[in-house]
Amino acid sequence: MFDRRTFTFGGSAFVLAACSGATSAKTLTTDPLSDRKTDVMTATDTNIDWANLSNEDWKNRLTEEEFHVLRKEGTERASSSPLDSEKRAGTFVCAGCALPLFKSDMKFDSGTGWPSFFTMIEGALETKRDFKIVIPRTEYHCSRCGGHQGHVFKDGPRPTGLRYCNNGVALDFIPDAT
Repeated sequence: MFDRRTFTFGGSAFVLAACSGATSAKTLTTDPLSDRKTDVMTATDTNIDWANLSNEDWKNRLTEEEFHVLRKEGTERASSSPLDSEKRAGTFVCAGCALPLFKSDMKFDSGTGWPSFFTMIEGALETKRDFKIVIPRTEYHCSRCGGHQGHVFKDGPRPTGLRYCNNGVALDFIPDAT
């Protein structure tokens, strides 16, 4: 049954979550003026059982905002991620486990305020139906650690017609070597 709170929350969530959203073990170095880690994880630790990390393990690895998005399926505020305007050649990886998810040539400016891609690296993402805002959407997660990335919509450019609308906080960017 819907009450006023559910209806209000759902409406707010619809506006905020029109879309939701990379390396292996994130360093725990933080900027003292921010809760964002300053270093990108590296994909060198292959001994981690990503699917079975506890919430406490994730909280130790991620910033508060990363944890909210990746582990609690939250959504960051639109236009809050510098990765939305990232134009360099490179790879966008999961901020939880560093799995490569998107190459920079897959990115386009959707005008939504979130990094958007018209396709993904094969096998990098898994999808499920999401009814959090009542309207069914297709949510996608990192195939290695299960971290929530965002939602995919059928309003993207050619050749796929898809828009993988990603939370920037759920990604790290690794520029190509020059």
